[in-house]
Amino acid sequence: MKAAILDFFHVPEAVRAEFWREVLQKNHLSLVVICIMILGMELYNMARVLLWSSSGLGTLNNRIYFGFYASLFLSAILCLLLEHALRQAAPMRRWAAQYGSMLFFFLWHAVLNAYDLMRDPYGSTGIFVTAVLALAVFIHMPWTFSIPAYGLAYGLFFLLAGKHLAGGDLLNLTFTTIVSLAVSLTTSRNLVIMVSQRRQIDEANAQLQELLERDPLTGLLNKVAFQSCAERILEDGERGQDLTLLLLDLDDFKGINDHYGHPCGDDVLVHTAQALRQVFPEAAGIGRVGGDEFAVLLRDRAEGASERIGQGLLPALARFHWEEKPLQICCSTGICRTDRVGVSYRALYEAADRALYEAKGLGKGRACACVLDGEGAENSMRKKQKNC
Repeated sequence: MKAAILDFFHVPEAVRAEFWREVLQKNHLSLVVICIMILGMELYNMARVLLWSSSGLGTLNNRIYFGFYASLFLSAILCLLLEHALRQAAPMRRWAAQYGSMLFFFLWHAVLNAYDLMRDPYGSTGIFVTAVLALAVFIHMPWTFSIPAYGLAYGLFFLLAGKHLAGGDLLNLTFTTIVSLAVSLTTSRNLVIMVSQRRQIDEANAQLQELLERDPLTGLLNKVAFQSCAERILEDGERGQDLTLLLLDLDDFKGINDHYGHPCGDDVLVHTAQALRQVFPEAAGIGRVGGDEFAVLLRDRAEGASERIGQGLLPALARFHWEEKPLQICCSTGICRTDRVGVSYRALYEAADRALYEAKGLGKGRACACVLDGEGAENSMRKKQKNC
């Protein structure tokens, strides 16, 4: 029971920031509407005292009521100004302004209704009851603020007007305050639940999106996701910021599948993916873009990329064992570098693919490189290197 009560009042740390954003956003709209209503009503009330009352401000009672109306009118203006001035402020500063405005409005109605009852003990408690219910319906706040607010307003009203209330009226007023507080607490709890559920949905969607973008066997980006990654980087690129695309194709992978079986081939693909992550940890993207074809995207000139393949990747691939027997795994590589400006992913991919095709024609473990200029024209000079 105790745990359930504590859980009811608790705002989890994981959703606390989002909870406060929701509170501030919802209260902002409510306070703007409330302030506009206050401005209209109190403008009317002040005009009623000044223009339509025969005694005007000549009596103490009229001056007291006019003071009530003017103070609420000015506080509504101040509230609107604070909401505008603090719209980009830290959440707790915005909340302090909102809570201060709301608390003043609430206590104002309690004191006004108490003054009415002092003048007329048979009067109504409708003003205070309306304020209590309105606070529960329109204002969102956690229990650490709602309980003090309701307690302070109820205590002040009881202190000023309690002796003028009949037992039944006092009981009804107490019951209404308790119910309104319960509504406020429940509203806050429901907001926590809503934010938590929305966070869970967002996380689930992110996981689903991750699954859609990943190759299920290797965990690398799939072909579509890799292309999207490259296109996004190309679009955001600036002149002088190079992008290098590496296309790698496992040599004689079909022979591995035919001789050792597809389970062995799958393990080779997984081992290759792990090796690529180790050799190119800074890569902007690593993907499996074909059956035995992989792609690596580097954000710089990738000086020595071919050497890293020969000195890092191929030795890592050569360490693969199947059923305690070493397999000689090798790959051919096509490398294309560009300054990004004016170059499409298709042009970059096709140039790297041509370099890969040329590398495979030279034998196993070869790498060929080319450069695309800003207009997508391919430099005919290629670097050819034997890596294994």
